[in-house]
Amino acid sequence: MRVQVAGIDLVNPVLAASGTFGYGIEFEEIVSLDRIGGFVTKGLSREPMAGNRAPRLIETSAGMINAIGLQNIGVDAFIEKKLPALRRYNHCAVIANVFGYTEKDYLAVIERLNAAEGIAAYELNASCPNTQHGGMVFGSDPDLLNDLVWRCKQVATRPLIVKLSPNVTSIAVMARCAENAGADAVSLVNTFVSLSIDIETRRPRIRNITGGLSGPAIRPVAVRMVWEAARAVTIPVLGMGGITTPEDAVEFLLAGATAVQVGTASYADPRAVERIAHGLEHWCSRHHVAKVTDLTGKLDTAAPKEETPPEPAQGS
Repeated sequence: MRVQVAGIDLVNPVLAASGTFGYGIEFEEIVSLDRIGGFVTKGLSREPMAGNRAPRLIETSAGMINAIGLQNIGVDAFIEKKLPALRRYNHCAVIANVFGYTEKDYLAVIERLNAAEGIAAYELNASCPNTQHGGMVFGSDPDLLNDLVWRCKQVATRPLIVKLSPNVTSIAVMARCAENAGADAVSLVNTFVSLSIDIETRRPRIRNITGGLSGPAIRPVAVRMVWEAARAVTIPVLGMGGITTPEDAVEFLLAGATAVQVGTASYADPRAVERIAHGLEHWCSRHHVAKVTDLTGKLDTAAPKEETPPEPAQGS
């Protein structure tokens, strides 16, 4: 079940996604952290952030919409209050999600994390609006993404994973852009911009008006995007988007993912990450898959062979 992503050895290819697993330590009494590949922290900023006002999370058909607003305790509080306790778990990779509204924000967070022990890699959240460029999202413009990844790579002392936005014309182009700028891996997909309306009040159901759609509703689109990205780059791809079962994880691996992240499922089942990791191991055993790495990119797109029609019966 072991895999390697950007030089990081994982005990299995199932991780908890950012924003759905807190800072990891909050789950230690629920999930056996050493039995999952790792987790990605809530997004970390230079300063603490309160996030958006409620309502900021609603349930939808086969998923949910959230506009939490990147609420977090800030990078310094994470290093001082959360990270020390996580060092007890030697087999669980801690990946710090980093975000900002300017390149300087990203760089400042990474530089603070560089000095901390117990972090395996950084995941760059490229779905944030660049306030210096009129609110253009870093991950939707190749030039902005290139500059951000390149500059972050220059200061990062750990592997850099770039989390891509799905709200783009071509995910393959953005994945290739991240790779060319120095990314060690890419993760996708982030949530889809969406809107839900209360038809009785005729108002948005989220105070922020729009939010990010996640959950099983997006899985087929996410699988397609992972397949496209994996064909465009040579670096590892971490796939996510609506994974709730071991079979869902297999789908992403076949599409080209080296590892997967479980997100929204943890809201319904806090032990989802461990359950899926355990289930994936059993799935591989039942299907005689010796190494989980044998699944990556093994989607068979060849047209099925047509059966030869039987010879017509001869008349008497």
